[in-house]
Amino acid sequence: MITANNISKTFRLGRKSSAKALDGVSINISKGETFALVGESGSGKTTLGKILLGCCSPDGGEVLFGGTDIGSLDKNGSRAFARKAQMIFQDSYASMNPRMRVADIVAEGLDIHGICGIEERRSRVNGLLKSVGLREDLAGRFPHELSGGQRQRVIIARALAIEPEFLVCDEPISSLDVSVQAQIVNLLMDLQKEKGLTYLFILHDLNMARHVSDRMGVIYKGKILETGPSDEVSRNPLHPYTRELLSAAAVRDFEGFGREKAGVQIQGSGCRFAARCPKAGLECTTEPELRQTGRGHFAACHKL
Repeated sequence: MITANNISKTFRLGRKSSAKALDGVSINISKGETFALVGESGSGKTTLGKILLGCCSPDGGEVLFGGTDIGSLDKNGSRAFARKAQMIFQDSYASMNPRMRVADIVAEGLDIHGICGIEERRSRVNGLLKSVGLREDLAGRFPHELSGGQRQRVIIARALAIEPEFLVCDEPISSLDVSVQAQIVNLLMDLQKEKGLTYLFILHDLNMARHVSDRMGVIYKGKILETGPSDEVSRNPLHPYTRELLSAAAVRDFEGFGREKAGVQIQGSGCRFAARCPKAGLECTTEPELRQTGRGHFAACHKL
């Protein structure tokens, strides 16, 4: 379905400074699969999601959708690709125009691509609202008149309006109450079965990633440190960073999470997690490569 090969991306922060968001990231997501990308804030998750959608151009590497490099598409090709790949945003309120009614928000894609006329538009909007568990009478309301869960359902309906094949779900439940989170996750899973959708879930909670995904990748400072079947990675985490994420998710206590530990200090191109790793040694002055340790399970660590 979609493949990212050796993606790198650096953002300039000023005349003399820059930040490398992604460093040689490669993932492959098969049709009908859910792949979870897990990591703390600033690890490059959202940047990769935007690159997969063609919203952001990489400095190096390529993104293939159905075998076609999306970076080589002309205007018509890019427009066609936009119909096949959509995003569900973390902040539903910020991603909607507060002056637009729900019906117009859901129908944005239909209008942009000129998919249907006025009568069919109304029928499609009502059908989409129903498909995400919303009443038709909400079509005339504004975003501020909806609850957080209702707004997130509207965003999902908008993404589904042009019948995409691939969805990037960028922290789609993090701003919702726990009870509403379960409803939205179940809705997305049901829609996937019904429509044969392919998902990239961007998350920071490894336990949630295990629940919603078939495979996952753990990313830190723009580099994939571990990847494999979600159950295998969760039950048998190999990389110290993956274990740290699991521990933080289990106790829900992030005090000290991400704090650098005393130990080997790595300069230059060594392992980027060494300053926080309790097992770091002199061999960590060179950056480890992903290597297979089990069926479909890879990790980048010298201590394996």
